[in-house]
Amino acid sequence: MSFGQGAAIFGCSGPVLTRDEAAFFREADPFGFILFARNVETPDQVRRLTDDLRAATGHDAPILVDQEGGRVQRLRAPHWREWLPPLDQVAQSAAQAARGMAIRSRIIAHELRAVGIDANCAPCCDLASENTHPFLRNRCYGSDPAEVAAIARAVAEAHLAGGVLPVMKHMPGHGRSTADTHHDLPTVTASAETLDRTDFAPFRALRDMPLAMTAHVVFAAFDPDRPATQSPAMIDVIRNRIGFGGLLMTDDLNMQALSGTLASRAAAARAAGCDIALHCKGDLAEMEAVAAVAGTLDTASRGRAAAALALRRSPDPVDIAALEDDLAAILRGSTHV
Repeated sequence: MSFGQGAAIFGCSGPVLTRDEAAFFREADPFGFILFARNVETPDQVRRLTDDLRAATGHDAPILVDQEGGRVQRLRAPHWREWLPPLDQVAQSAAQAARGMAIRSRIIAHELRAVGIDANCAPCCDLASENTHPFLRNRCYGSDPAEVAAIARAVAEAHLAGGVLPVMKHMPGHGRSTADTHHDLPTVTASAETLDRTDFAPFRALRDMPLAMTAHVVFAAFDPDRPATQSPAMIDVIRNRIGFGGLLMTDDLNMQALSGTLASRAAAARAAGCDIALHCKGDLAEMEAVAAVAGTLDTASRGRAAAALALRRSPDPVDIAALEDDLAAILRGSTHV
């Protein structure tokens, strides 16, 4: 299997790939790409962009997006469906929450594949509490570890059935954060035993997933000085205590929970054990700095990358109209779907 050897995932600046960006991607050979709202106008335009990104590297590079639904949704009306925030849908669908989220995820996967996007940064395995920061809380699926794991499993499997790789986040658990990591670095003071029993549990239940994203959160019980993204101790927790064997990417390196230059942020994450440095902004000079220190995938990372990409497949046949009817019935509270 041929794939990009650069240990990075990059964005681009707008709805059309520029000549300079194409030249940079050809040289840097990143593992994949990520799209944001600035890259999205119409289905035809997105399809051209995803084709051009892959052509720039010469590989069938994975192209990611954050299409959770609700506030974090890059593809929006009028061309794509609008969704309730995940926590709101889970509350509305009650006993059929996992089925409802699976149906929704299968429809999302169908929409993404239609425009050349084949990886979605979901499911969110973080646990919600009354103290979870609002930037994250309604993106979660609930507060009970077993229930969150069941819903997250349903979401992930629905994406895979639709030919879209799921990226679970934010390892090893972001729900105890009372700060927005786009702006501040939060510290979690819960004990290792408490974290094992609660926050880590959904990730452990989905440790067989192909891809995951780290949390820019300090876990004082394991490393009081560094966020998980840049902490060898926390990457060891992810790999050995939780047992995740898939490809591990950072959350966006531009988030201000991290300190220092972008190059130092990327270098620290790679040195800690993250396979992939994620840079989302689409700024060419910044991407050049990240690429220079992120380097290439090592042997272990290449193996994890190949295993993840091997799970990409053609979507299973699907009747979207029937799924929409089923979801509507679940949200109405019908028990017969």
